[in-house]
Amino acid sequence: MTLIASGLLWIDFWHFLLAIAVLGTVSSTVFLGMVLVAAWRFRRNAGSTRERAQSTPSSKLPPVTILKPVHGMEPSLAENLESFFQQDYPEFEIIIGARDADNAALRIADEVRRRYPNIKSSIVLSGPPLWPNAKVFSLEKMTATTAHDYLVISDSDVRVSPKFLRNVIPSLLDPNVGMVTCPYRGIPAGDFSSTLEALGMSVEMPSGVLVADMMEGMRFAMGAVMVVRRDALAKIGGIAATRDYYSDDFVLGNQVWAAGYRVVLSHHIVGHVLMPRPFFQSFGDQLRWMKSTRYSRPAGHIGSGLTYAMPFGVLGFLSSVALNHTRLAVALLAAAFANRVIQSIVVGWSTIRDPRALRYCWLYPLRDLLGFFTWLGSFTSHNFLWRGEVYRFGEGGRITPQHRPAAAAAGDSVRPAL
Repeated sequence: MTLIASGLLWIDFWHFLLAIAVLGTVSSTVFLGMVLVAAWRFRRNAGSTRERAQSTPSSKLPPVTILKPVHGMEPSLAENLESFFQQDYPEFEIIIGARDADNAALRIADEVRRRYPNIKSSIVLSGPPLWPNAKVFSLEKMTATTAHDYLVISDSDVRVSPKFLRNVIPSLLDPNVGMVTCPYRGIPAGDFSSTLEALGMSVEMPSGVLVADMMEGMRFAMGAVMVVRRDALAKIGGIAATRDYYSDDFVLGNQVWAAGYRVVLSHHIVGHVLMPRPFFQSFGDQLRWMKSTRYSRPAGHIGSGLTYAMPFGVLGFLSSVALNHTRLAVALLAAAFANRVIQSIVVGWSTIRDPRALRYCWLYPLRDLLGFFTWLGSFTSHNFLWRGEVYRFGEGGRITPQHRPAAAAAGDSVRPAL
């Protein structure tokens, strides 16, 4: 009797896992359906917004300041910076910010600046950061040096086309729009690890953003590119509103939205350039980003676990085999694989225009599986490593540096509105 009871419990265990696998397969399929509709919506709207941007006369385009904080050497830094100097736009300036004059990136920045003497540019040294988020501290110093009302905040690993400013600025001419943010495609460094990471940037990231935009409108921004008008910044208390947070991009967009402005997801797609690095370093960065989402949007982050397909396909395969349902095992695994291949083609290739998302669509299911394990890892430690410093996540995504003092924002007046 004991052996029979144990056998029944063992069967019930596999039935339980199979039920979870079926539930996850259904939820990920529903999510894929939402992604397909959201991608179609984005492509439909992109045509009209692109036409409006291109038809805006040059005389109506305001002067713009591009803010580029840099931190250390990157293999493609020169090409990334140069793409901003090559803008086909009437009037713009570029401010490059660094912590100190010894920053290795400034040598590259100076070389690029010398190649474009007709483009107004300058370097601002912020000194040791006094705020938890060192980048935001630098941006505050940079913003204070310009009188322009239209500001572009962009990371050093971003590359754009010469028509970038002409495509993103016109939306901000609408006084109801306070911020524009751009989707991006991953540009790998050529190694296997960066190829997987780039697929995530071109497929997984925009999938969630497109669905969020469709369901509730943009209530956040993405750090690759944030274009903001000074009056919107002033209404939320300036860039300092984000100084306590790791996800300063999310918080900045969220606060602009909460202040009554629209946040627009641009039709213009930029490139996010990756560096060659070991797998575990890449995984660590992705884990840090995932942890930040866990603290910024806790409910949404928990629910995102049901949007992955491959973990449930693998679980369904294993549990079905254990129960001698071979055909069901193959069907569940094949359905999960097809789900992610379709997502890679429709979002990464057809919408984000990343040719690698088509070429490596068969590889994206592996990226989906790794993404799930990253999601699981986000529920572990509160600490993370960022730019050589250890920080700790706190309530609402606030961060505290563990090895240097930092002045926190006054009180608790600034919180993500969600």
